[in-house]
Amino acid sequence: MHGAVRELEAEVGRDSLTVPLIAQRAGVTPSTVYRRWGDLQELLSDVAVERLRPEGAPGDHGDFSADLAAWAEQFLDEMASPAGRAYTRDVLLGDPEGGNAGRCSAYAVEQIEVIVTRAADRDEAAPDVETVIDAVVAPMMYRILFRPDGLDAAYARRLVGRLLGPADQ
Repeated sequence: MHGAVRELEAEVGRDSLTVPLIAQRAGVTPSTVYRRWGDLQELLSDVAVERLRPEGAPGDHGDFSADLAAWAEQFLDEMASPAGRAYTRDVLLGDPEGGNAGRCSAYAVEQIEVIVTRAADRDEAAPDVETVIDAVVAPMMYRILFRPDGLDAAYARRLVGRLLGPADQ
């Protein structure tokens, strides 16, 4: 079903997507889609979660500060892009119970865990994952959703710098 959504979105545009059109492309009846997802928005939410999944582990740049800054810049770039904002909206709109939003949050947590674990393996001091979420990811997501101006690599680096303190700025 996800493939059908992606193909049709590329061919006819997101605004033209309908459950019957997607079902036809997937070779199922519309009732199959409704039974599984409930409505179009829930299906789009499910597809968006998969599109927001990172493709690999965060890069290793030699130390915690560099690893986190590079990851934060990439995260912000992807999430603040028009596609990233659209997927985020889809995740939130089609997910009244919050399960898909939780899956997206888990993706960020997994990426940050890799960075924090690398720091520990190098005997570097690093904040815990929740502190990174609160200081870096949460402000980015707020700005992406509600105040998207000025979102660039410098903003991501400033957030990381504030988290790590004057010695790492």
